[in-house]
Amino acid sequence: MPAPDLVTAELTLTGRITTASNATFLGNIGDVMVVYKPIAGESPLWDFPHGALAHREVAAYLVSQAFGWDVVPRTWLRDGPLGKGMVQLWQEQDPAQRAVNLVAADKVPEAGWKQVLEGRDETGQMVALVHEDSPALRRMAVFDMVVNNADRKGDHILAMADGHRHGVDHGLTFHRDHKLRTVLWGWIGDALTPEEREGIERVSEGLHGGLGQKLADLLSAEEIASLAARCARLRRAGRFPAPSGEMPAVPWPLF
Repeated sequence: MPAPDLVTAELTLTGRITTASNATFLGNIGDVMVVYKPIAGESPLWDFPHGALAHREVAAYLVSQAFGWDVVPRTWLRDGPLGKGMVQLWQEQDPAQRAVNLVAADKVPEAGWKQVLEGRDETGQMVALVHEDSPALRRMAVFDMVVNNADRKGDHILAMADGHRHGVDHGLTFHRDHKLRTVLWGWIGDALTPEEREGIERVSEGLHGGLGQKLADLLSAEEIASLAARCARLRRAGRFPAPSGEMPAVPWPLF
């Protein structure tokens, strides 16, 4: 049987993800499992244009493709049972793995992990927020800096069985103002690797060609200019930045 046309074939809803802040559904296009977020189900936000989150999710996928790291699963716009929206290929993560975790403050692993912050849990016990120190997660952190991700929660990182890490939920991205909020602060001050610098350069160069043309249908000219400026700053600095500005450094909740 031929594969279904993911843009025009019937999208059938099979369930709803009730923990999401915007209307989010599970569905199938033929035998392909997908996530569907209709624009009509987006909650208004004070700092992002209304009805634009789906477009930002698709823009994040296009930038991910330009990086060449497969951070964001395939994402596209199409009509669905509740109108036009974002559709993304479902990813089955490995339940035995966690790329980000909360651990007792005196149990932080000595190797292979980075500590981000420390605080008290609901019982008053001291805990630490940690994330793995892996090339895959570093690439996601670089991606987040470029797209200005305002909502990189721990549960927005999917740990795949083969060690790959996918990032999802990219509606709060590409704002013209600094909005970076993430749980991936473990590499502050570390130099970017040659691979990471090359990825940023690919995005920067793409903005003058095909990538820029595609993003023009999804983002404002000012947002694309801000994206280019972030790439330029990262290339000049050559290292992971520290939190800055008045925005909280991490999202809430953390997961």
